[in-house]
Amino acid sequence: MARIAVSLLARFIPKIRSEKMKPYLAILKAQMSGQDTEPYLAALAALPLEERYVWRVISALKWAFCDLDTETAIADLHTLSEADLRKVVEPLSLRAIQFCMFVNSLIGEDATERIVQHALRCSKESPEPASDE
Repeated sequence: MARIAVSLLARFIPKIRSEKMKPYLAILKAQMSGQDTEPYLAALAALPLEERYVWRVISALKWAFCDLDTETAIADLHTLSEADLRKVVEPLSLRAIQFCMFVNSLIGEDATERIVQHALRCSKESPEPASDE
């Protein structure tokens, strides 16, 4: 089974274009082939935070939401075609799941649940957007 997984992984490694993902792929490949992962983890530990996967995710979230404006989102909502709205709404569930899985992997299930519940409360307590209708 591990050989099959390593074989599949080997097919995808050349497609990874980001140099920054190579240390993570090396760890995964070592794990899947039963090799010692310690040297790969040591190499990863030597990387500064700003070159780590978790920082790239946090940075992407920062840039995605740094100028969050629900009024602008509402304006888009009212002006998107149904097809475009489906394209926007469709990935929301998956992205929410991915976000929760990411947070859970870093801080655990209980803390993730507290963060998500707090976020839901904040969302529900925020003022209703102004409507042109």
